[in-house]
Amino acid sequence: MENKPHAFWAGVFTIGLLATIALAVLFFSADRAVRVPYDLISRSSVTGLYPDAAVRYRGLDVGKVQSIHFDANHPGQIRIRVLVDQKAPMTRSTFGTLALQGVTGIAFVQLDDNGLDQSPLASSDKSVAEIPLRPGLLDQLQRRGDVLLRKLDSIATDVDQMLNEENRKQVMATVTSLQQAADSVNTLALQLQPATKQLPGAVADLQKTLQSTNQLITSVNRPDGPFQTNLNKAGTAAAQAGQALSSIDMSIQELSARVGYDTLPRVDSLTDDVRSAMRSVDRAAGTFSSSPRSVLFGGAPQPAPGPGEPGFAWPGTGAK
Repeated sequence: MENKPHAFWAGVFTIGLLATIALAVLFFSADRAVRVPYDLISRSSVTGLYPDAAVRYRGLDVGKVQSIHFDANHPGQIRIRVLVDQKAPMTRSTFGTLALQGVTGIAFVQLDDNGLDQSPLASSDKSVAEIPLRPGLLDQLQRRGDVLLRKLDSIATDVDQMLNEENRKQVMATVTSLQQAADSVNTLALQLQPATKQLPGAVADLQKTLQSTNQLITSVNRPDGPFQTNLNKAGTAAAQAGQALSSIDMSIQELSARVGYDTLPRVDSLTDDVRSAMRSVDRAAGTFSSSPRSVLFGGAPQPAPGPGEPGFAWPGTGAK
């Protein structure tokens, strides 16, 4: 009889514990966030998107998909009802795209904002705001798949034309030419190998020559070197020659002064004497020429009186 009450209370305790755990789980897992409905309008495929799919705003979970259905007023248009946390920054420039969760093929709604219009986008159960659903990466690839295929076909055609028989022959000829050029380079390298071996010795000789040149330049630049010494000697000789030239110049100047002040006056006097003698000789010659008798008998004829002298008479008047 005592075992039955213990079993009863044990069962009651177990049932109460399970109920408490269930209530705690429900309490902590319950979504108490206030969500606002929005309609995503899509004109493209929504493959992989299902109700209760996640809605993320730039990677953060902000809600879930409530329903997916066709728009009765616009054929071909899909209306996706999403419930978004009222704290999410929904603006008039917010838009949605579809993204895939890894490689599972399950899609979710990715919300983003281009920042063109930052005014808040209000929505309620009575007046649900609409958000455009832009094509995702897969939709863009599907739309451009035909163009990509045509381009790939054109590229394949160009590659096929490039690799035709004639071009292959030209490519092979080019490869052969390159091989011949490589062989020529190898041959040239073998021919230059002896000269290359001599390069270290030539470089060493060149270094020795440069060292000798540096020593010579250093010796020339030394104040007590032979070059400077010879230059000093040459300068001293030039100075002595200059002094000698100065002495010669002074002697010439003294000689010129003596000639100018002593010799030239004497020469002038001698010249005057010579002139006087020449005039005397000239007069004697004139006298001898005009009256040779005067040399033998003496008495040179007197010249006719001139104007103003006694005995002068003007021609044509006659003397009385």
